[in-house]
Amino acid sequence: MKANSLTIDVLGASLSISAEEDAKYLEKILNRYRSVIFDTQQKTGLEDNHELAIITGFLLVEELYKIEEQLSVWKLAEENEFKEAERLTQDMISQLDRVLDNRKI
Repeated sequence: MKANSLTIDVLGASLSISAEEDAKYLEKILNRYRSVIFDTQQKTGLEDNHELAIITGFLLVEELYKIEEQLSVWKLAEENEFKEAERLTQDMISQLDRVLDNRKI
């Protein structure tokens, strides 16, 4: 995939990046970041761009952490369901084996 460039122009700073991601995807990420910055500014009333960038970054990491925690909970639940399904399957196989063994006699 070819590298796409993106100019990130937020909070009075501008920098260009190059990434091997789709240009539309990069724009979506930038728009999401701008939206979170705006929401953070509205909620906190912060005017200092440096402080706003720090708080926004912190809130995004918190959001990511919550998602990772939820994924861990779902993964554990899924593993438990698979273990239970395996146990039930083994029980049914054992019961079938006993029935078939009793018929041979």
